[in-house]
Amino acid sequence: MRSTDIRVPDYFHKVVDCQWACPAHTPVPEYIRLIAAGRYADAYLVNWKSNVFPGVLGRTCDRPCEPACRRGRVEENNGASPEPVAICRLKRVAADNKGDIAARLPRAGKPNGKRIACVGAGPASLTVARDLAPLGYQVTVFDGEAKAGGFIRTQIPRFRLPESVVDEETGYILGLGVEFRGGERIASLKNLLAQGYDAVFIGCGAPRGRDLDLPGRSEAAANIHIGIDWLASVSFGHIDAIGRRVIVLGGGNTAMDCCRSARRLGGSDVKVLVRSGYDEMKASPWEKEDAEHEGIPILDYHVPKAFLHDDGRLTGMQFERVRAERDEKGRRRLVPSGEPDVIVPCDDVLIAVGQENAFPWIERDAGIAFDEWNMPVVDKTTFQSSLPHVFFGGDAAFGPKNIIWAVAHGHDAAVSIDKLLNGEDVHERPAPTVHLLSQKMGIHEWSYDNDVSPDERYKVPWAPSERTLTNIAVEVELGFDRETALKETQRCLNCDVQTVFTDKVCIECDACVDICPMDCISFTVNDEEPALRAKLTAPALNTDQSLYVSGELKTGRVMVKDEDVCLHCGLCAERCPTGAWDMHKYLIEMTHAGPGCRSKGACREAA
Repeated sequence: MRSTDIRVPDYFHKVVDCQWACPAHTPVPEYIRLIAAGRYADAYLVNWKSNVFPGVLGRTCDRPCEPACRRGRVEENNGASPEPVAICRLKRVAADNKGDIAARLPRAGKPNGKRIACVGAGPASLTVARDLAPLGYQVTVFDGEAKAGGFIRTQIPRFRLPESVVDEETGYILGLGVEFRGGERIASLKNLLAQGYDAVFIGCGAPRGRDLDLPGRSEAAANIHIGIDWLASVSFGHIDAIGRRVIVLGGGNTAMDCCRSARRLGGSDVKVLVRSGYDEMKASPWEKEDAEHEGIPILDYHVPKAFLHDDGRLTGMQFERVRAERDEKGRRRLVPSGEPDVIVPCDDVLIAVGQENAFPWIERDAGIAFDEWNMPVVDKTTFQSSLPHVFFGGDAAFGPKNIIWAVAHGHDAAVSIDKLLNGEDVHERPAPTVHLLSQKMGIHEWSYDNDVSPDERYKVPWAPSERTLTNIAVEVELGFDRETALKETQRCLNCDVQTVFTDKVCIECDACVDICPMDCISFTVNDEEPALRAKLTAPALNTDQSLYVSGELKTGRVMVKDEDVCLHCGLCAERCPTGAWDMHKYLIEMTHAGPGCRSKGACREAA
């Protein structure tokens, strides 16, 4: 293998698995250390720059960072039950304890004469507004609802996300001089374009829930509800009760919100029924666990066949029992199990089998190209449509995902808008800002705490069920207190503090090999990667994680480190007699809209 070029920004970025997995690339270890130091406002602002909604996401994020967390892999390799750091819930700690940070937020920039329209006031549009308003753009956000937030406000139940948090964090963005035109639903793209905006961003979400066209659907319609519409009605107070026996159809997070909401509105017998197997459900594992913790069973491999009714009054549903099997190519399909159909009595049904986009307000002769699925054709890098000054993001661009993906889309779209309106090629994407700094203090001391805590993951306390199950507005999770948060921060392995090796001063004494607690350092003869991985002190089995390979040493060997299980404990650097090993903090910050995303020529011209 060639020696590793650690100057390549993505090399160490990939080693910081949590930040690499986060669509918005939030510097997770950085803000966790700030929380550990009691610098909650600083931790919040680190989050606010990248993920925009720390208080919201600290309660509701889909947590792509946590399955990537090295802590889980290290514990699994040591034989313990793998548990990642509670990254998401630590984000909430920063939000809950930050104090007043209003004075530290940016202000509206000096007007540059450019006007931007954002359709929808969800996370993607608000991220665009947050990035562009401080640069002097006049941003106008349109939404059919009276308050900003989009699906954050209307579809996430209050027992998971208090409205005060949504008000606060949307308020920070609207306070940047953004014009919010609530209660103004855009009915025609042509009419909007005629108003002379320099760019239009469409972040209106996926507003239509899928229905099921089954026998009995029309006859029993009064007690059959589309999940996302029902959740919105509950959020606005239009619905405050439901029947005692409730069936929820669907296996995603919306279905989990539906069943838990129904449980609080009078549904004493609530069941979730899904077509797939339990392990194949789209809902996050913790969402399923929370529902089951509240006494809601999840029945898998049930395919709905009919709504049963008695003169229009819903009485139950009929399901076919199926099982999964794979064909000769390994493709999975559901086949009848041969068991009798199952009849499940019910008073109400909530359908949460997916969401889809609806763009009736975009005229098909407006210049926007649509594909065979009736979705706008959107460039996956620039988020630009076939009309160069019209951009899409969030669920409106590529279908339903989650809040953090919408935020990432908003950042990238804002970069494209800024470059377009400064006469630049939107396909030339800005490089991130990278810092690599030694953490050495003295000979064997570091400017970070390199002790590895043996603690298991701490559990977030819940409010008593006698309160939460009788009031839909009572928040279930209480969040970590400061003491517990500190203990949880110590489980972080500081994966952004990298072991950096200088081969020219290595004397090949193997002291680092002897002291490494994970056996992830080897000195060996170089080879092709598959062979090299197999002959290390501990074989490097995770090919998704890179090997750190040095240049050739005096004996002809190379140093090889398996980045997959390194604890970043610094023992190799403390033990090394020549200083060949050092610990360097690696901070990568994604470049957002503004001078940093433009070419050097454009920056000189602007100056």
